[in-house]
Amino acid sequence: MTGHRLLAPRWLATGGAVLLAGVLGVAMLLQNGGSACAAPPSSAKHKGKATFYDLAGTQGNCSTKPPADDLYVALGRTEYSGAMACGSYLDVTGPKGKVRVKVFDSCPECPAGHLDLSRTAFNRIGKEIDGIIPITYRAVPNAPAPGPLSITFVEGTSQYYWAVTIDNHSNPIRSVQAKGPGGAWKKAALQDYNVWIIDGQTGSGPFQVRMTDVYGKTITAKNIRLLPQKRQTTSVRFATGSSAEAAPVPAKKKASPSPSKASPSPSASASSAAPLLESTQAAPAQDEVALAAAEPAAKAACG
Repeated sequence: MTGHRLLAPRWLATGGAVLLAGVLGVAMLLQNGGSACAAPPSSAKHKGKATFYDLAGTQGNCSTKPPADDLYVALGRTEYSGAMACGSYLDVTGPKGKVRVKVFDSCPECPAGHLDLSRTAFNRIGKEIDGIIPITYRAVPNAPAPGPLSITFVEGTSQYYWAVTIDNHSNPIRSVQAKGPGGAWKKAALQDYNVWIIDGQTGSGPFQVRMTDVYGKTITAKNIRLLPQKRQTTSVRFATGSSAEAAPVPAKKKASPSPSKASPSPSASASSAAPLLESTQAAPAQDEVALAAAEPAAKAACG
C-alpha cells in the first residue's frame, strides 16, 4: 500500500459545522471561522490490527514532513478526527514489542482499530512477511517532542488569507488564535489537511499566535513573520508548563529525512480483514495521572 491519503482537496477552506469523534476520545466541532473544542484523548489501551505502507515520495495528509526516525502512522477517519489527531503520539504493541509513532497521515479506508504504520514502525513490532498483525495501542499524553513547536505559513498565505501548519506540539491542539500589531485576536479554523485558517484580513504581521491544547494548556508564540513556506521554530513547548511566551529562534539546518523507498507490500488486501477493536482497561501509568489531572481544566475550557 502506497501513497498520500487525502481526505479533502489541499488548500481548500471548508465551512459549515462538522462533528467528528474517534475511539481515541478526540472530538471537535468546527464552525465558520470558529475554534475547535475537543475532549482529551483517552489513554486506555485498545485492541486492533496493523498494516504498513510507503509514502513513495508523497506527503502525509497532516501536511508536515515525516519524522526523522521514520516512525509514523496513518489513522482511519474517526481516529484521525478531521486532523485533530495530527502530531500526537501512540504507543503500539505487536508480536515483537512496542514502538511509539507520530500521527502523520490519514487512511480513509481504515476502520477504527486499523492502524497503517510506516514500514519502519511495522518492522519494529512484527514480521513484514505477515502483512497484518494484531496489536494493542494507546494515546500518549504529553509525549516528548523532538524539538520546540514550529509554525509554517502555507503557500498562498497573504495579509488577506492567514493559513499555517503547526508541528512538534505533541498534544492535540484545541484552538488557535492570532493577532497582528494593534489588532484583535482572531480565531482560526482547523481543516482536515491540518492547516489552521483565518479566512479574512489579518494584516502583514508580525503575529502573536496563541495555542491551547486539549488539556487546557495555553502557549503564545511571538514575532511570527508572514513568510510563506518558511518553517519558523519557536522556543515554546506545551510540556514546559501551563503557559509560556517566546519569540522564534533560528532553526538548525538538518538533512531532510528520506521516506522508505521499498516496494509496496503484496498484502495490501489485509485492510479488508475484520477489525479487532475492543476497548480494555489499561494499567495506571504516569501520563494517565497527568491526563486525569488535566481533564477538569480541559472540560472547563470547553464549557
